[in-house]
Amino acid sequence: MPDIVLDDISHRRYNPLRGSWILVSPHRNKRPWQGQEEAASKTTLPQHDPSCYLCPGNKRAQGDINPDYQKTFVFVNDYSAVKDVQDDYESPDLDGSLSSRLLHAEAVTGKCYVVTFSPSHNLTLADLSPSEILPVIETWTSLYTAHLAPSSLLAKLAAPTTLPPLSHQASPSTPQHQYRYMQIFENKGAAMGCSNPHPHGQIWTTSSLPEEPSLELEQLKTYRRQQGGSHLLADYAALELQKRERVVCSNASFLAVCPWWATWPFEILVIPFVHLRALLDFSDAQRADFADILAEVTRRYDNLFETQFPYSMGLHQAPLEGSDLEIEASYFHVHFYPPLLRSSTVRKFLVGYELLAEPQRDITPEQAAKRLRDCGGELYRKRLERGDIELQGER
Repeated sequence: MPDIVLDDISHRRYNPLRGSWILVSPHRNKRPWQGQEEAASKTTLPQHDPSCYLCPGNKRAQGDINPDYQKTFVFVNDYSAVKDVQDDYESPDLDGSLSSRLLHAEAVTGKCYVVTFSPSHNLTLADLSPSEILPVIETWTSLYTAHLAPSSLLAKLAAPTTLPPLSHQASPSTPQHQYRYMQIFENKGAAMGCSNPHPHGQIWTTSSLPEEPSLELEQLKTYRRQQGGSHLLADYAALELQKRERVVCSNASFLAVCPWWATWPFEILVIPFVHLRALLDFSDAQRADFADILAEVTRRYDNLFETQFPYSMGLHQAPLEGSDLEIEASYFHVHFYPPLLRSSTVRKFLVGYELLAEPQRDITPEQAAKRLRDCGGELYRKRLERGDIELQGER
């Protein structure tokens, strides 16, 4: 167990994955709350919504008709954050002027995709079984493979693949340009800015290596160099499995923990026990275990406050294009960043000190992990539905 005094004193914890610190203030859990509360998720959604642009057979914003898909569906985002074709730009060299020193910009190209997880409008990952999540993982893997640089060490593992039919913009089976990185993520819930409740995620490919994966990759490379080839996250997974203070759940291939350095109240880090650089490294068994751990984590989240638990979730893995050193130092992992703090209606905000100084949290990761460990079992909505059916039968 961590020193018991840490449960009641303010202290800082180091995040070796980013090289940063976080302030922990567990005594603040006792303060009264009179601030903003999020509305509890009481809405009962239909299985198919005629007005939803992600449901099978419906028209999307640009006029395309979705196919009658049965599992996942992929299309180029109708409102992509980056363009795949645009004018190039480089900051001009102004011979040491203030502008050349301080005003830098670079063009970023890429392509953004939307991936639906299910044809059913009223389901989430928490509602899906591992076998129903597996096609989502296979779709992620297919898209990653299609964008992988031929020069990458991972390329020899890549089976020939083609992208599914895409959006109103004609797209070849493989990308026109080689991109540097692919960020796969999901924003779940209106509290996280999700504009459509239909179960879906996004994939952004960019010609640049984004800030967060870049910070992590530098830390992973440094640790591997300093520790004689050991991987930071492999060592961390072994340590957490030994201590078990922050473990939420695990299976044969993956560990889910509230990390020592967590910023968000019920933040979870999913780590494989062995070195996997990217989705392409997964065996069939590991892919099935990954589906299982995603189902387990999201179900526990919903059970915690008996609500549709909001979060941002993202996969970090090897760049699409990178040096041999970068590829070998990469270690696949998944971040879950949920905002809820005290209940289904009270969320955490990153404001004030956290924006101007450093992140801060109240509940400790050990306390959060214990609460999530106690939330296993059947999804609460299924218990409620079964109770409603039994009540109707008695009538």
